[in-house]
Amino acid sequence: MLPKRDSKLSGALLGLTVADALGVPVEFRSRAALDADPVTEMRGYGTYNQPPGTWSDDSTMTWCTVESLTLRPACDTEDMAERFVRWMTRGYMTPHGELFDIGNATREALERYRTEAVWAKFAGLTREQSNGNGSLMRILPMAFYTRGMEVGERDRLAAEVSSITHRHPRSILACLIYVEIALRLLDGLPAAEAYRLGIAAIEERYAEHEERWAFERVLNGGLADLRREDIRSSGYVVDTLEAALWCLLTTGSYREAALKAVNLGEDTDTTGAVVGGLAGILYGEAGIPEEWLSRIAKLDELRTLCEQWEAVLEKRA
Repeated sequence: MLPKRDSKLSGALLGLTVADALGVPVEFRSRAALDADPVTEMRGYGTYNQPPGTWSDDSTMTWCTVESLTLRPACDTEDMAERFVRWMTRGYMTPHGELFDIGNATREALERYRTEAVWAKFAGLTREQSNGNGSLMRILPMAFYTRGMEVGERDRLAAEVSSITHRHPRSILACLIYVEIALRLLDGLPAAEAYRLGIAAIEERYAEHEERWAFERVLNGGLADLRREDIRSSGYVVDTLEAALWCLLTTGSYREAALKAVNLGEDTDTTGAVVGGLAGILYGEAGIPEEWLSRIAKLDELRTLCEQWEAVLEKRA
């Protein structure tokens, strides 16, 4: 096994993957059921009958994005979409060679891309009801890729990557908020300060955005003051963003943040993945419990891809 590294990049990507895997066996379980039988360790089987350490579509699509950004000379949404289609049709970049979980909007968008000769950045759905969390869950690599870019270019690229599957302005704005907060964590700020400055930057650019109203609880700065019963953990993109940020802001370690997210119930793997990526930046790979990390499927392959992408980013810097 490759040694653990103190890297924000490996912390983020492996942090996302580990928390995703924590949530896979209990996806769709209710909060009440998890209150009675909370997740405290890396389980297996359950919802999808997968062994412990199995990650889902959240991680697969994130790693496909990382691989594309590593191998292509620029942010290539066509290449990303091709990798997503390979995953959907052939189980590419999965823990065990098979697809076992895919969102409806994601499947529909990728089928459009595959069969209708549409550009990848226009494949995503724009219906109001197509605001699931399927682009938010995979947008984290764009924080690393766009770091140091002019904000307009950063937002444009993140929006195009979201739009491969989710092109509604609400889904895109959720991704931009998440990337902005992730960037502040990459600067070494504590969670509360990263959140405060991240949302301030979004307000400066998007105060008049048509979908700003949907993010009132995020952008008013008071998420950490909400009670658990105020937090929803469905697959709706706003719920996922709120839940993930709330878990990050109200805990003091990677372990606490990941378990708090998963034990909210419902869309456990994605809520876990979205907070896990941020917590991985904040606490580093060293903050991820070894007993969880060591059980992750294809861990050495994932670590190698982290190192390859980090080398590419360092050359570009």
